[in-house]
Amino acid sequence: MFDLFDDIPKPDIDWHPDWLDPDAASDLMGALIAEVSWQQDTMTTPGGRVPLPRLTAWQGEPDAVYVYSGIKNVPKPWTPAVLQLRAAAEIASGAKFNSVLLNRYRSGHDSMGWHADKERELGPEPVIASVSLGATRTFEFRHARTHATHQLLLVHGSLLVMRGRTQLEWVHRVPKEPEARGERINLTFRSVDATKRKS
Repeated sequence: MFDLFDDIPKPDIDWHPDWLDPDAASDLMGALIAEVSWQQDTMTTPGGRVPLPRLTAWQGEPDAVYVYSGIKNVPKPWTPAVLQLRAAAEIASGAKFNSVLLNRYRSGHDSMGWHADKERELGPEPVIASVSLGATRTFEFRHARTHATHQLLLVHGSLLVMRGRTQLEWVHRVPKEPEARGERINLTFRSVDATKRKS
């Protein structure tokens, strides 16, 4: 997607910084901390397997098995607050989701490195709805060909919808920000077709 008179590429996104009422967002965050089974996985790197710098959880329909960074995510059942957010995200995005990856950033030292959500089981142009709760964190896009960058501040109660060729043409990350205070929870709702995964 391009702006008129602007040849700098932009990711195909919808950005809703005030998507949730702040009090409702805080209530949902408290519910997620209590009801979700959080864990710390390890990921594959050139130097071997290392702990992820954040806590995670995977929920969804029983067949929505998802593999990334050498981690096989077998979905746990939907919990109430997650189901509430899924319903709202589906309305806002016009898409249907059968799974969600939850990331819990305990402080500004937790992060997520450059990557794209382009696994085969997500399809060629996935719609991913990303809900942010808690401390504001920087979210960066980098265009794979031109290295052009695009940055957002993911604030409490915001919704970012990525669609089209965003995952094919861009990578994104949540960098470390030692000065950031407080926890952040992020939910990325998606639709997984496990039958498309390489055997």
